[in-house]
Amino acid sequence: MFSLRSMFQSLRPAVFDAPIAPDRAFFAIGDIHGDYVGMERILNRIEEISDDPMVVCVGDYVDRGERSAEVLGWLHHVNTLYPQDFVCLAGNHEEMMTRFLQNPEGQGDRWLAFGGLQTLQSYSVRKQPETTMTDLRDQLAEAMGDDLIQWLGNLPASWQSGNVAVTHAGADPSLPVAGQPRRNLLWGHPDFQAKVRDDGVWVVHGHTIVERPEARDGRISIDTGAYVTGRLTAALIHEGNVEFISTRD
Repeated sequence: MFSLRSMFQSLRPAVFDAPIAPDRAFFAIGDIHGDYVGMERILNRIEEISDDPMVVCVGDYVDRGERSAEVLGWLHHVNTLYPQDFVCLAGNHEEMMTRFLQNPEGQGDRWLAFGGLQTLQSYSVRKQPETTMTDLRDQLAEAMGDDLIQWLGNLPASWQSGNVAVTHAGADPSLPVAGQPRRNLLWGHPDFQAKVRDDGVWVVHGHTIVERPEARDGRISIDTGAYVTGRLTAALIHEGNVEFISTRD
């Protein structure tokens, strides 16, 4: 039967009104991109707030900034020691770096164009006119070591506590976060910013630079472009609220 009420309801924009409810309070750190000093500062800020913090990093630890080697080394060490309390997710830049290590001739040009050159330099690997991509890969692999390479290639693409999920680049709002193709989580999905989820799950993400971090419509955006702006942001996410801290507060 035709119903004017149902017609109006079907045309009404979807509203996301689920309260934030993680199982445990945690900090999420935005895209680091080789900013070792910023990473150290934001972690110091976190320790000032909590003496027993749970931390989740959203990925993109490498490229563009100057100290990717130090960032990766530190994160690998801490994540290995405290895997339940310090979680490291993969970003699209970790995926590009891993693909370069696996297929240097096929993936090298793209990775270098997106900031991989700075990562090579952080490992004291220099590109000369006569240097092939395979040569660069071999030098990088030797500088990194097998343990770090294996860790990098096995980073998870998402993490969830209660109704708060963390990914690098967002997610398809029509699919459960746990059931997403990995590409959606690392590279993003065209509907992520355009549509709200209907399952009540908040998604914390980086990847897309914002002038100010924000929590709105089920999305918590925390990439403030540290390698450009000098502002690395973290979000403290706890029952009913989100608080932002940054290295330039």
